[in-house]
Amino acid sequence: MRHYQSFNDIETDLQRLNLERKIALEEMKLLKTEFKENLRPANWVNTLLSMAGKYGLYRIVKRFLK
Repeated sequence: MRHYQSFNDIETDLQRLNLERKIALEEMKLLKTEFKENLRPANWVNTLLSMAGKYGLYRIVKRFLK
């Protein structure tokens, strides 16, 4: 437990904690927005196409190495 010397110390600490809380809330809002973006079907299609491209490249390289 922290011991305070004056009310100014208490007020400063409360302001710091309030700012940290606000920053955490804004970070949570940003994560929520990013999560919503990741759930969009367009992003799924991009992910599937990139995976298919990598798999196709793997198959082509494997054929040339045989």
